[in-house]
Amino acid sequence: MSDFFVVVAYALLPALGNLAGGLLAETMRTPRWVIGAALHGAAGIAIALISIDLMPRILLNVPMWGIALAFLGGAATSFFLARGVAAIRGEASGSGFRAWMVYAAIGADLMSDGAMTGAGSAVALNLGLLLAAAQSIANIPGGFAAAANLRSHGVPRQRRILTSLAMFAPVLLSAAAGFIFLQGTSEIIKSAVLAYIVGLLLLATVEDMIPEGDAPRPPRWSSTLAFALGFAGLSLSSRYLG
Repeated sequence: MSDFFVVVAYALLPALGNLAGGLLAETMRTPRWVIGAALHGAAGIAIALISIDLMPRILLNVPMWGIALAFLGGAATSFFLARGVAAIRGEASGSGFRAWMVYAAIGADLMSDGAMTGAGSAVALNLGLLLAAAQSIANIPGGFAAAANLRSHGVPRQRRILTSLAMFAPVLLSAAAGFIFLQGTSEIIKSAVLAYIVGLLLLATVEDMIPEGDAPRPPRWSSTLAFALGFAGLSLSSRYLG
């Protein structure tokens, strides 16, 4: 098997973690506040991914002006993605819109997983495997929260399952692109791509995932605990698996 197909196989791991969380949500009936707490947990994972995994790599290789430009590009993408979702859904605000934008945040998270897997594999295949394995565990609560959230908004089951399956696309495409286009390139280019992903992921998390998690007004202890456990879980998996 060529290295390219090995990388694609690695990239399946984060997507399978997300799918497992979505299938778990399909078999369980949960109150809205539990979904809100799970979304806070997914937000904690995203923030940890940025602060523990991505930014240290970026700061080592990219000048601050480059980080700022790449971040602004990712933020602009997040904005236009939100506008596109609003146009498709026929609404510019409201909880139904944010429910779909939660999937945009999950997709951005998976895209970063794929990019890290592809970029890491371009350096060494075992590094790509460790990064993918760490993210597969962290993606389970995010997939659960996103699928349960759509169900609570009345989205049909078939569409929810198809949406979960569609989450394979961003991680596989970004892993393939990361490996093909970043293999043999300089560290500054690899890190600039990650800075772009940070802008996309952070804006989607702060503007959409957290407000949607606050909408059912989960008890403060549950949202705080979920966020802290999400952050700590990703940090530990990154440290001991990566």
